[in-house]
Amino acid sequence: MTTVLRGRKVLVTGGSSGIGAATTLALARRGCEVVVTGRDERALRAVAARTGARPLAADLGSPEGLARLVEEAGPPDVLINNAGLGWSGETETMPGTEVRRLLAVNLAAPVELTRMLLPAMRSRGGGHIVFVSSIATVGVGTEAVYSATKAGLRAFAAALRDELAGKHVAVTTVFPGAVRTPFFRRRGQEYTRSFPRMLPPEEVAERMLRAVERGEQECFLPRWLGLACRANGLLPGTFHRLSRWFGPTA
Repeated sequence: MTTVLRGRKVLVTGGSSGIGAATTLALARRGCEVVVTGRDERALRAVAARTGARPLAADLGSPEGLARLVEEAGPPDVLINNAGLGWSGETETMPGTEVRRLLAVNLAAPVELTRMLLPAMRSRGGGHIVFVSSIATVGVGTEAVYSATKAGLRAFAAALRDELAGKHVAVTTVFPGAVRTPFFRRRGQEYTRSFPRMLPPEEVAERMLRAVERGEQECFLPRWLGLACRANGLLPGTFHRLSRWFGPTA
C-alpha cells in the first residue's frame, strides 16, 4: 500500500539526533506535520527549530513516558519507530539494568506505541507504521541482546503486517547497516571497519521515506545487505564464519 506523506501527521521517535533527526528534516521538506520525541531536550529543541516540528521529550523506557507521549502527541497518520539503544561486549558482562533497558526501548516501546496508536489510526481510515530494525537481526557477536531486540522487531512487524492485511494500515521495516550517528560511541565501541562503509543518516532517512511512499514491506540499506540476510537463512554456519572476519557490524 503506497502512502502519500505530504500533509500527513507523523510521529518520529528517537528524533534528537542521527536517523531520527534526519528523518524529521526530510518529512518537514515534504510538508508533513511532525511530532518528534527523544530524551535529550536540548537536542530535540534544536531539531524542532530547524524543522518546525513539535518537540515532546519522553523516556520510552517507562510506561509513564509512553502514556504521556501518546496523550500529548495525539493520533498520527504515520508512526516511525526509530528510537533504539546499543550495547557492545560479552553477554556475561552486561549489567542486568542494561539488558532490561535495551529490551524496553528497542522492543517493548515500539510494540506498545503501535498497540496504543493503532485503533485511532484505523478509525481515521488507515495509516503507515515504520519499524527501524537493523542488519544485526542476523545475530552479531558481542551484541547478543541488541541483535535479539532487532530480530524481535522484525518478527513483530511481519506478524502485524499479516494481521493488518486489507485494513488500510501498511507496515514497513527498515534494516540499516552502519550509519554515521552517535550510536556507536554511545554503545561503548566505535565502528572501525572500512567495509561496509558507513551511510550518512540523511541517505537512510530519504531511502526510508521513499520505501514508505512506495509501500515497500522491507528496506535494506545498503540494498545488498538483503542478500546477506538471505545467506544467513540458507547457510547460517558459513555466514557466521565469514562474518567473523569483519567483526561487529552495527
